[in-house]
Amino acid sequence: MKILINNYYQKSGWLNKPMHSGNLRHWLIDNSSLTARLQQRYPKFSVKPVAVNYTKAIYDEAVLLHLPVYKTALIREVLLFGNNQPVVFAHSVLPIASLRGPWNGLGRLENKPLGATLFANPKVKRTPLSYKKLSPNHALYKRATAHLIIKPANLWARRSIFSLNCARILVTEVFLEQLLE
Repeated sequence: MKILINNYYQKSGWLNKPMHSGNLRHWLIDNSSLTARLQQRYPKFSVKPVAVNYTKAIYDEAVLLHLPVYKTALIREVLLFGNNQPVVFAHSVLPIASLRGPWNGLGRLENKPLGATLFANPKVKRTPLSYKKLSPNHALYKRATAHLIIKPANLWARRSIFSLNCARILVTEVFLEQLLE
Protein backbone atom coordinates (compact mmCIF):
# COMPACT_ATOMS: atom_id res chain seq x y z
CA MET A 1 0.00 0.00 0.00
CA LYS A 2 2.83 2.43 0.87
CA ILE A 3 4.44 1.95 -2.56
CA LEU A 4 1.10 2.65 -4.27
CA ILE A 5 0.61 5.85 -2.28
CA ASN A 6 4.20 7.00 -2.92
CA ASN A 7 3.77 6.41 -6.67
CA TYR A 8 0.52 8.38 -6.75
CA TYR A 9 2.06 11.09 -4.61
CA GLN A 10 4.91 11.52 -7.08
CA LYS A 11 2.52 11.55 -10.06
CA SER A 12 0.35 14.23 -8.43
CA GLY A 13 3.17 16.76 -8.90
CA TRP A 14 4.05 17.40 -5.25
CA LEU A 15 7.80 17.74 -4.76
CA ASN A 16 10.24 16.96 -1.95
CA LYS A 17 11.94 20.34 -2.53
CA PRO A 18 10.52 23.66 -3.74
CA MET A 19 12.54 23.95 -6.96
CA HIS A 20 12.93 27.50 -8.32
CA SER A 21 10.76 29.08 -5.63
CA GLY A 22 12.90 32.22 -5.37
CA ASN A 23 12.26 34.52 -2.42
CA LEU A 24 9.57 32.22 -1.03
CA ARG A 25 12.01 29.37 -0.43
CA HIS A 26 12.84 30.32 3.17
CA TRP A 27 9.11 30.52 3.98
CA LEU A 28 8.35 27.21 2.26
CA ILE A 29 11.08 25.08 3.84
CA ASP A 30 10.71 26.35 7.41
CA ASN A 31 9.38 23.40 9.41
CA SER A 32 8.29 25.46 12.41
CA SER A 33 4.84 26.92 12.99
CA LEU A 34 3.87 29.23 10.14
CA THR A 35 1.34 30.87 12.47
CA ALA A 36 4.03 31.76 15.00
CA ARG A 37 6.29 33.08 12.26
CA LEU A 38 3.53 35.27 10.82
CA GLN A 39 2.65 36.55 14.29
CA GLN A 40 6.29 37.58 14.77
CA ARG A 41 6.42 39.36 11.41
CA TYR A 42 3.09 41.17 11.55
CA PRO A 43 1.96 43.26 14.54
CA LYS A 44 -1.61 42.80 13.31
CA PHE A 45 -2.16 39.10 12.60
CA SER A 46 -5.61 37.55 12.16
CA VAL A 47 -7.40 34.53 10.77
CA LYS A 48 -10.53 34.83 8.65
CA PRO A 49 -12.53 31.66 7.89
CA VAL A 50 -13.47 31.45 4.22
CA ALA A 51 -15.26 28.08 4.22
CA VAL A 52 -15.85 25.34 6.76
CA ASN A 53 -17.84 22.45 5.28
CA TYR A 54 -18.28 18.71 5.47
CA THR A 55 -17.46 17.60 1.94
CA LYS A 56 -15.21 15.25 -0.01
CA ALA A 57 -11.49 15.87 -0.08
CA ILE A 58 -9.55 16.37 -3.30
CA TYR A 59 -8.61 12.91 -4.61
CA ASP A 60 -4.88 13.07 -3.85
CA GLU A 61 -5.67 14.38 -0.34
CA ALA A 62 -7.98 11.43 0.31
CA VAL A 63 -5.25 9.02 -0.87
CA LEU A 64 -2.68 10.57 1.49
CA LEU A 65 -5.03 10.34 4.46
CA HIS A 66 -6.15 6.78 3.61
CA LEU A 67 -9.66 8.22 3.44
CA PRO A 68 -12.12 6.47 1.11
CA VAL A 69 -12.90 8.96 -1.68
CA TYR A 70 -16.65 8.69 -1.04
CA LYS A 71 -16.30 9.76 2.63
CA THR A 72 -16.70 13.33 3.69
CA ALA A 73 -14.29 15.23 5.89
CA LEU A 74 -14.33 18.64 7.49
CA ILE A 75 -12.64 20.97 5.03
CA ARG A 76 -11.53 24.21 6.69
CA GLU A 77 -10.27 27.06 4.57
CA VAL A 78 -8.99 30.29 6.07
CA LEU A 79 -7.04 33.35 5.08
CA LEU A 80 -4.16 34.38 7.30
CA PHE A 81 -3.86 38.15 7.37
CA GLY A 82 -0.79 40.22 8.16
CA ASN A 83 -1.38 43.92 8.70
CA ASN A 84 -4.87 43.68 7.16
CA GLN A 85 -3.80 41.97 3.93
CA PRO A 86 -4.10 38.26 3.09
CA VAL A 87 -0.69 36.59 3.02
CA VAL A 88 -1.51 32.85 3.21
CA PHE A 89 -4.50 30.71 2.26
CA ALA A 90 -4.73 27.59 4.44
CA HIS A 91 -6.71 24.50 3.44
CA SER A 92 -7.09 21.72 6.01
CA VAL A 93 -8.67 18.29 5.63
CA LEU A 94 -9.88 16.88 8.93
CA PRO A 95 -11.36 13.38 8.61
CA ILE A 96 -14.39 12.99 10.88
CA ALA A 97 -12.68 10.18 12.81
CA SER A 98 -9.82 12.59 13.63
CA LEU A 99 -12.15 15.08 15.30
CA ARG A 100 -12.52 12.91 18.39
CA GLY A 101 -10.44 12.70 21.53
CA PRO A 102 -7.71 15.32 21.90
CA TRP A 103 -8.70 16.98 18.60
CA ASN A 104 -12.39 17.21 19.46
CA GLY A 105 -12.38 21.02 19.31
CA LEU A 106 -10.66 21.40 15.92
CA GLY A 107 -13.99 21.60 14.13
CA ARG A 108 -14.94 24.71 16.11
CA LEU A 109 -11.85 26.88 15.78
CA GLU A 110 -13.62 29.72 13.95
CA ASN A 111 -11.03 32.54 13.70
CA LYS A 112 -8.37 30.80 15.80
CA PRO A 113 -5.28 29.48 13.99
CA LEU A 114 -5.06 25.71 13.60
CA GLY A 115 -1.25 25.88 13.71
CA ALA A 116 -1.23 27.24 17.24
CA THR A 117 -3.21 24.20 18.42
CA LEU A 118 -1.08 21.68 16.51
CA PHE A 119 2.30 23.05 17.59
CA ALA A 120 1.20 23.48 21.22
CA ASN A 121 1.14 19.70 21.75
CA PRO A 122 4.62 18.07 21.72
CA LYS A 123 3.03 14.67 21.00
CA VAL A 124 1.82 15.82 17.56
CA LYS A 125 3.97 14.41 14.75
CA ARG A 126 4.41 16.00 11.35
CA THR A 127 5.37 14.35 8.07
CA PRO A 128 8.01 16.01 5.88
CA LEU A 129 6.76 18.96 3.88
CA SER A 130 5.99 18.60 0.19
CA TYR A 131 5.65 21.40 -2.32
CA LYS A 132 3.82 22.31 -5.48
CA LYS A 133 3.67 25.30 -7.80
CA LEU A 134 -0.06 25.71 -8.34
CA SER A 135 -1.27 26.79 -11.76
CA PRO A 136 -4.56 28.64 -12.36
CA ASN A 137 -6.39 25.40 -13.23
CA HIS A 138 -5.64 23.78 -9.83
CA ALA A 139 -8.57 23.71 -7.39
CA LEU A 140 -6.52 25.18 -4.53
CA TYR A 141 -5.23 28.01 -6.73
CA LYS A 142 -8.82 28.89 -7.59
CA ARG A 143 -9.87 28.88 -3.93
CA ALA A 144 -6.81 30.83 -2.78
CA THR A 145 -7.27 33.56 -5.39
CA ALA A 146 -11.06 33.83 -5.27
CA HIS A 147 -10.78 36.97 -3.13
CA LEU A 148 -7.90 38.57 -5.09
CA ILE A 149 -8.46 41.26 -7.70
CA ILE A 150 -5.18 40.53 -9.52
CA LYS A 151 -4.48 36.84 -10.05
CA PRO A 152 -0.80 35.80 -10.09
CA ALA A 153 0.55 33.46 -12.79
CA ASN A 154 1.02 30.73 -10.15
CA LEU A 155 1.29 30.22 -6.41
CA TRP A 156 3.52 28.04 -4.26
CA ALA A 157 1.95 25.67 -1.75
CA ARG A 158 3.27 23.28 0.85
CA ARG A 159 1.53 20.53 2.75
CA SER A 160 2.07 17.94 5.43
CA ILE A 161 0.12 15.55 7.60
CA PHE A 162 -0.13 16.07 11.34
CA SER A 163 -0.88 13.05 13.50
CA LEU A 164 -1.70 12.42 17.11
CA ASN A 165 -2.25 8.81 18.13
CA CYS A 166 -4.36 7.47 15.22
CA ALA A 167 -5.82 10.83 14.20
CA ARG A 168 -4.42 12.44 11.04
CA ILE A 169 -5.12 15.76 9.35
CA LEU A 170 -3.69 17.31 6.21
CA VAL A 171 -2.73 20.98 6.17
CA THR A 172 -1.93 22.80 2.93
CA GLU A 173 -0.67 26.37 2.99
CA VAL A 174 -0.77 28.47 -0.17
CA PHE A 175 1.56 31.46 -0.08
CA LEU A 176 0.15 34.66 -1.54
CA GLU A 177 2.36 37.27 -3.21
CA GLN A 178 1.56 39.86 -0.52
CA LEU A 179 3.77 37.87 1.86
CA LEU A 180 6.86 39.14 0.04
CA GLU A 181 5.86 42.81 0.08
